[in-house]
Amino acid sequence: MAISQLRNSSLPLMNLVRMNRVPILQQLHLEEKLLRTSSDNWCVINDGTPDPTVVMGISGKPAELLDVKSVLRDKISVIKRFTGGGTVIVDHGTIFVSFICNKEAVPGLQAYPQPIMAWSSLLYDEVFQGAEDYKLRENDYVFGSRKFGGNAQSITKNRWIHHTSFLWDYEDANMTYLKIPQRAPKYRQARDHSEFICRMKDVLPRSEFIHRTIKAAETHFSLTSIPLDQIESLDNTKFSPSSKILTTEELEATIQKEDDSLLSQSL
Repeated sequence: MAISQLRNSSLPLMNLVRMNRVPILQQLHLEEKLLRTSSDNWCVINDGTPDPTVVMGISGKPAELLDVKSVLRDKISVIKRFTGGGTVIVDHGTIFVSFICNKEAVPGLQAYPQPIMAWSSLLYDEVFQGAEDYKLRENDYVFGSRKFGGNAQSITKNRWIHHTSFLWDYEDANMTYLKIPQRAPKYRQARDHSEFICRMKDVLPRSEFIHRTIKAAETHFSLTSIPLDQIESLDNTKFSPSSKILTTEELEATIQKEDDSLLSQSL
């Protein structure tokens, strides 16, 4: 039994999976499998992903959210994930943290988007203790009025997932692939990405953030570390993930549709 389990035997059990630069699509496939085929609680931490990749929510529309021509020109992969939420571009500077839980795992927590969001915010209160102006604004984690963490969720009959992309660092040029979404949070006030987001590295060292996140999780759960290569042996259930990379043809079709729409408006 892990030391944390001995110390926190009254807390619900949670498996901790730490990964380093695992491709985001592989991470999403793993998380969906754990959500739909496992009955355990999980925390998945992935410290970066190798290549710049756009990740959209399940209902995202590329033409509305992306500069699709630039994405195609620069061969940026675009993933439509299995959860809701907004659009992000992630790379080696992004830290991903996901909680996958049974509905009864957190006592008193109602398995609806806002209560889960509020619970996660309290957990990160512990992580960012001492950091100036950390708060939850609408569905984002911010320092003051600048976003550094975007969230997405999926809730099933008996389980839920809450995952976050933390902008520890990012390339300014990558943000030009993203448009300002039509359904942006009010506090954004139509600001460009350069004025809307900020880097976590200016507040907290990378390793310290991960360490604090694990310590905060240990106040809610008894953690047991599981290596990534052991997870496949936990469950042989056949599973078809729904997160996928959009093909070049699918992206080109959105450009044609947008061009046709502009043409019809000009006639």
